[in-house]
Amino acid sequence: MARIATAIAAGEQRHSGELCFAVEPALKLRAVLAGVSARERARELFGQLGVWDTRDNNGVLLYLLLAEHRIEVVADRGFDGRVEPAQWRQACGLIEQHLQAGDAEAAILGGVDALSTLMAGAFPAIPGQADDNQLSNQPHRL
Repeated sequence: MARIATAIAAGEQRHSGELCFAVEPALKLRAVLAGVSARERARELFGQLGVWDTRDNNGVLLYLLLAEHRIEVVADRGFDGRVEPAQWRQACGLIEQHLQAGDAEAAILGGVDALSTLMAGAFPAIPGQADDNQLSNQPHRL
């Protein structure tokens, strides 16, 4: 988990957005019975973890739901028109490839790098704001 936090911090040197990573082994029984999807859970966590609360609406959540083998990316509205849905899906595909190969650490680190590249294209780093970290870089184990 320390390497993931380091990768997030390094990525945030390249852009002015905020990247958050959360991993959850499985949904709670109540959520499963209610039919909550991985996407819905990711959107819920996007709010709970404060990813939506960045100054420039440029937060991104990378969510991994282990039991369902699901990867979700939720990007704030600041990315609308700047990053296409296919680009977010491509980053998820990269993560899936590494996970299927059995290399979870490479999957997440590669995903963080791919998302940071997309974020840098939409919200380049602003000189003098490299240390303006609005969200913790620490991964969230739920």
